[in-house]
Amino acid sequence: MTPEDRLFTPEPPPEPLPEPPKGWDGAGDDGAPGPPRAPRPVLHLALFLATLVTTIIAGAMQQGVNPLVAPGLLYKGIPFSFTLLLILGTHEMGHYLVSRRHHLDATLPYFLPAPPLIYIPFVGFAPLFIIGTFGAFIRIRSPIQDKRALLDVGCSGPLTGVLVSIPVILAGLKLSTVSVMGTGKGLVLGEPLLFQLLSWLVLGPLGPEDLVFLHPVAFAGWIGLLVTALNLMPVGQLDGGHVCYALFPEYHRHVSLGCLGLLVVCGLVFSEVWLVWALLVSFLGFRHPPPYHSWVPLDRRRRALGFVTILVFLLTFTPTPLKLG
Repeated sequence: MTPEDRLFTPEPPPEPLPEPPKGWDGAGDDGAPGPPRAPRPVLHLALFLATLVTTIIAGAMQQGVNPLVAPGLLYKGIPFSFTLLLILGTHEMGHYLVSRRHHLDATLPYFLPAPPLIYIPFVGFAPLFIIGTFGAFIRIRSPIQDKRALLDVGCSGPLTGVLVSIPVILAGLKLSTVSVMGTGKGLVLGEPLLFQLLSWLVLGPLGPEDLVFLHPVAFAGWIGLLVTALNLMPVGQLDGGHVCYALFPEYHRHVSLGCLGLLVVCGLVFSEVWLVWALLVSFLGFRHPPPYHSWVPLDRRRRALGFVTILVFLLTFTPTPLKLG
């Protein structure tokens, strides 16, 4: 055995497939996945470090720090940055590890930095993206073989992300403060059902005039729930689209179009944020390609996991994520 051979450990064999339906001619056998390509970590690391910087700046600005005047106070943004990147990283690594378990050619996560500040001529620097990132994603470069792999990949990211978000929110709410609502204007966050439950467990019942000023850790956890809900929209090839296609392949397009209509209604009635998201998902498309072995059925455990994922979507969705109050 050469030294190079010792760098690799054998992967477990894929789950056996049931026999194809009668008359299946095996067309498209070139869709079988090849060996995963070796990762190139330099770009991934550079994007991660850039996102680390932008989220630290954003977190510090949330604490009232002007990074141009007092750069020595940027450390105040570390709790927000660490927590948010932990949630986003866990979400994407869930996708990555499950993809590799199914022998798919998947990339490491790409983190997307977003400028917290923008320079406006004759005005100066002004806040732009208050969280300092556009999120993260992985690319799957080989065809998904069957609905079992499709569901596993689709639900792994949101479920692992929300499992990290829950203790983060609990800890962040412990550090948050409750005050009586004042007369000033500010950004008010919507409360999905899961956040309301966690808030009740930590803070107890609140009165109509009580206002929770979220600690940066709790705010990062709230963003984790929002990211989960956005990804679990049953549209196209979003994570929720994967789960929807695996469970109801014949109804996937109808569900996607119905979800788009619901987003438009929510955008017109509750928050313009959903109009932006509706435009984005329209650009991404509603079609979902069938997996390579589309005839392979889901087992009972995976069907149950799919319905749990739908429940998580309902618990993390809020019609009014942001508003001025």
